Amino acid sequence: MDMEAMTNTVKAWKENPVKFARTHGVNYSLTSDGTDPEKEVHLLIVEGFLIYNDKLLKDLFDHRFFLAVPYEESKRRRSSRTYTVPDPPGLFDGHCWPMYLKHRKEMEETVSDIEYLDGLKSRDELFTCVYEKIQNTFLNCS
Repeated sequence: MDMEAMTNTVKAWKENPVKFARTHGVNYSLTSDGTDPEKEVHLLIVEGFLIYNDKLLKDLFDHRFFLAVPYEESKRRRSSRTYTVPDPPGLFDGHCWPMYLKHRKEMEETVSDIEYLDGLKSRDELFTCVYEKIQNTFLNCS
């Protein structure tokens, strides 16, 4: 993973989201109601399993959500995936889960404003929760 490249990409987007989008092939024009895209609200969602462990990247986010899934469900989901090269026996218990616990502990020790989401909830419930929190942020800024 190239965390430096990810950090630079997020910084570039934050500096000017419309310019960033244009340089990446998204053509903006006036919106249907005639609003200039420069004056619109722009939202960037960054997803990754170690994004809060990176010293430079973690400070670039306005909101930090963490999808927490218990051991049994995590193991069930991992075992239900199909990989080109299958996981060797014992990989989840011997490596994946212990590394998850290590990195989660590190994250919790260095980042204080994470909002934990219950990974057992439906996608719709999770979306609604995050959407409402972000919407409230914008409403409280007006």
